[in-house]
Amino acid sequence: MAAFSLTACRTHDFPQYAPNYREYAYVTNGGSGTVSVYDVVNVRVDREIPVGQNPIAVAANPVRNEVYVVNSGTPAGRGSVAVINAENNSVAATIPVHELPVAITVDADGKVAYVANSGSNSISVLDLKSRREVAQIGVGEDPSAARVSPDGNTLVVANRGGNSVSIIDTTARKVRTVIEGCPGAGDAVVLPDSSKAFAACTGGHQVMAIRLAHAARPDGRPAATDQLESLLDVGRAPVQLALKPDGGEVFVANSLSNSISEIYANTDDVAGAYLMGADPVRGLVSADNSLLYVGNLHSEEVTVYSIEDGKRVGSIHVGDGPSALAFSTAGHLLFVVDARSGDVAVVRTANRQMFTMLPTGREPNAIAVKAFKVS
Repeated sequence: MAAFSLTACRTHDFPQYAPNYREYAYVTNGGSGTVSVYDVVNVRVDREIPVGQNPIAVAANPVRNEVYVVNSGTPAGRGSVAVINAENNSVAATIPVHELPVAITVDADGKVAYVANSGSNSISVLDLKSRREVAQIGVGEDPSAARVSPDGNTLVVANRGGNSVSIIDTTARKVRTVIEGCPGAGDAVVLPDSSKAFAACTGGHQVMAIRLAHAARPDGRPAATDQLESLLDVGRAPVQLALKPDGGEVFVANSLSNSISEIYANTDDVAGAYLMGADPVRGLVSADNSLLYVGNLHSEEVTVYSIEDGKRVGSIHVGDGPSALAFSTAGHLLFVVDARSGDVAVVRTANRQMFTMLPTGREPNAIAVKAFKVS
């Protein structure tokens, strides 16, 4: 597939950056043991960094100029987290964790990360300043996703093998509630006000809505315990949840139904289901809350859904197997990781067309973006 030159676009199509501004996108390559680094300012490959065996997840620190890569390692061995210094794009440290880590989430103040160890049925708590594990918390079988609440008080863990959701008090570093009955729990999100969590029951056709313990009840009193609020019927095999930045709605990627479901977060009402492409696996909402972009794994397209209009408004031709999505910080570019063709499609959001295609390593699977200014 041909790549388009950056010079073919007008200067005003892209933000004007200060000389000390830096922004990079990081893509984990599970088959190469590397991370591909992309210069977002100049829209080009920066470098490829060896990180560890089978990198599978990545997250950027919201405060420190660091990026964290989860290396799942081998089925019989321990995994690790590689710490990338974003200022020089090199590995600054490697933190051992436990068996088959698969997911990572970083708290809002950038001090603590939580890693889901699927092979150890545990969560590793990492002190990011000292770059070491400071605690291990037992959860359900095969934890596959973890989300820390915006206020930092709660960690929500989806236990795929345990068909359950563990809710952890991050101050006490203890599980305070386990909610059963979520077949193949595969993903979770927490609302911006930290009042509620949603968990996708990937082995079935439902999403759990969970009222978190510290949140106020309708009568204004604090909730005494974490409570299962609703079980919401969606499509088959809901694999991923995409939250609007304003927290008003949750979009569910229903892999086996080729659809997305729309949930009103405050009322737990399912607005409806809408056909997308073949095997939707990843959704991402624009910063202005207007558009949902959906990656369809068994296709070469990203579907665009207008939230206000409640309908599809187009599709974008990308590489084969779009499976992970991320916006540039300014929102003018959408990066699409294509698992099957092994590349990253760069889409201009202004006209919703592919701008260029960049190479990755083998088996790319996850992406994160980090922006900062150098002194």
